[in-house]
Amino acid sequence: MNKSILMGRLTKDPDLRYTSGKNTAICSFTVAVNRRMPKEGQPQADFINCIAWGKSAEFVAKYFRKGQQIAVVGRIQTRTWEDNESRKHYVTEIIIEEVDFAGSRPKTESNKSDADDGEESGDAGFYPEGTDDELPF
Repeated sequence: MNKSILMGRLTKDPDLRYTSGKNTAICSFTVAVNRRMPKEGQPQADFINCIAWGKSAEFVAKYFRKGQQIAVVGRIQTRTWEDNESRKHYVTEIIIEEVDFAGSRPKTESNKSDADDGEESGDAGFYPEGTDDELPF
């Protein structure tokens, strides 16, 4: 089985392009995924290259920006090619099958009205993590 689940932050804005033949959307982006914090030392992250196709590509390009948290499900793919100078290149990337928001929504003009209603933007209806004793029901 080849399935990868990642959650992290975009390192830059997604790059949306279209194929020349069938005009299919393809979106490339990199997700910084934190490693478990070592007992001593600095936190570390892995930078995972991701590729989304079709409607998923357009969704990522439209709704995600640099620094925003993203959750993706996909499969690992490796490929190789030779450049003009006969150097061989190897790439490992995640081909996206599912994508979703992680964390709270970014603050934009369109969702400022939510905050004006007395609710924190992006957190309405969600409860913080904790024990069952802390749940309000």
